[in-house]
Amino acid sequence: MMKRGDEELVGQTFIVPEPISVTAERIANFCRAMGETNPLYIDEAAAKAGPYRGIIAPPAFVASLRTAESAFDRLRATRGGRGLMGGIDIEMVRPIRPGNQIRISSKVKEIYEKTGRSGTMIFTVIRSTLTNESGEVAAHIDYRMMNRPQPK
Repeated sequence: MMKRGDEELVGQTFIVPEPISVTAERIANFCRAMGETNPLYIDEAAAKAGPYRGIIAPPAFVASLRTAESAFDRLRATRGGRGLMGGIDIEMVRPIRPGNQIRISSKVKEIYEKTGRSGTMIFTVIRSTLTNESGEVAAHIDYRMMNRPQPK
């Protein structure tokens, strides 16, 4: 039930053209919205005394950066609609800090079908890699998007 052309998407890479600027304010706003109170993320004095010697972003912050947007836009165009987020896995490689310029590259990792009680679903896994201004990998994010096959 996978659509013709789905296989061609596997391996395609989508690059966000402009880096995302990380600021202490952006991190603090994210923490406020999530109810996060860890001083390593919001208190400059406490963070300087901590293991990272300054404020860092909480791991979930990377999910707020809309890292796979261009890849999902392409999938919507080929599938004729929106799907549901089926899950997200985050692997932090190094801390993200205020002042970082994060570049994002997203690759369609795999597309597969699964049939369950509610019928057939198509799963697409997109892996986004976030790098800082020094070219160092900061995080990998795997997104799983679920779609129902479109009727013919």
